[in-house]
Amino acid sequence: MKIKTIYLLAWLLTLPFANLKAQDANAILDRVDKNMSSDNRIMESSMTIHGKRSSRTVTSKSWGVGTTKAFTEYLSPASEKGTKMLKLEGQLWIYSPSTDRIIQISGHMLRQSVMGSDLSYEDMMDDRKLTDVYDARMIGEEKVGDRKTVILELKAKVSDVAYHSQKLWVDAERYVPLKQDMFARSGQLLKRTEMSDVRQVNGRWFPFTAMYRDMLKQGGGTEFKITDIRFDQQIPDYLFTKASLKK
Repeated sequence: MKIKTIYLLAWLLTLPFANLKAQDANAILDRVDKNMSSDNRIMESSMTIHGKRSSRTVTSKSWGVGTTKAFTEYLSPASEKGTKMLKLEGQLWIYSPSTDRIIQISGHMLRQSVMGSDLSYEDMMDDRKLTDVYDARMIGEEKVGDRKTVILELKAKVSDVAYHSQKLWVDAERYVPLKQDMFARSGQLLKRTEMSDVRQVNGRWFPFTAMYRDMLKQGGGTEFKITDIRFDQQIPDYLFTKASLKK
């Protein structure tokens, strides 16, 4: 009986520590959201897709408001110039100038690759804050390059999410993710992202380069580079309409 009592006391003593770690982990995730999320932003970027035999680069400009509205126009190469994407309240439309048609992307089509990259339409659609989608648990510390990071394990708390769990390496000083592994419900690793070139913009830390890798396909990954980003800008409402796709 005494042994059981000792084990019970030991277990009870660990509970506050476990709860503190859980609170700390979710507090860290909240600070990541504060860096990575914004009320609105305008961004210019290049996306270099490294295939098995060759690479190609696509440039674009995008406008985003919160997590529900986004508009992207592709600027180059010539074959993609004028292609536009509109995300509005959980729906996605694409305009192709070659066919002069607007197509809605939905269902299983959301899992398709965007222009042959390692990113899917589903990846581009889900811009929710991590704290809205996942519960966090701290599982360790590790250096990524020369930066000390804390490692968070994220478990989905909603059902409509592409990745059931994630592992996130967060810069312990700047609170930006430097590495991100995304898993299926089965535990299979599906995607890996490595972030770098972290800069301070308008009082927040933000990675300007990300290397995305679809772990289920061959190729050298997709390198995404931000060439210009501005937060808290005035963005006209008409941009987030289907009519704007053909303008």
